[in-house]
Amino acid sequence: MNPYLAGVLLGLVVLASNVISGRGLGASGAVKSAIVAGVETIAPGHAESAPFYKKFGDSHNGNPLNNWLVYEMLGVIVGGFVSGAMSRRLTWRVEHSPKITSKRRLAFALAGGILFGIGSQFGRGCTSGSALSGMAVLSLGGFISMAAIFGTAFAFAYFFRKNWI
Repeated sequence: MNPYLAGVLLGLVVLASNVISGRGLGASGAVKSAIVAGVETIAPGHAESAPFYKKFGDSHNGNPLNNWLVYEMLGVIVGGFVSGAMSRRLTWRVEHSPKITSKRRLAFALAGGILFGIGSQFGRGCTSGSALSGMAVLSLGGFISMAAIFGTAFAFAYFFRKNWI
């Protein structure tokens, strides 16, 4: 898709999210809901005794998966697969540089995802929630988040570029 058109559409999605739900977008909240639901299923005693899980469970009327952010992320996943299928880009191969293996590329992707997930908890939101939605309401924190995300990516790109180029 044309990046300018995609940017305009993303802006309209953020606007619609604020108008319809009264809040911006965010992906890390959906992951948190899934983790809380998993802990409640696997170790219900721990979920009831730990203050974090108890507080989180109480705020979602019993089922942490009954949260609009969970449905948003399901829509993102399904939409990604539909988009890939429609553009004939949905394959089982791993795209990477000939200089590295698929296993290394997947290990770096997993490590990056884990680090970004941990960072989103320290920063109280992911790129969507903190940066995009924050900037949409002219929050100074949103602008700082976006600068930190892109600044860090720019600083580390030199060291990790051989994994993609």
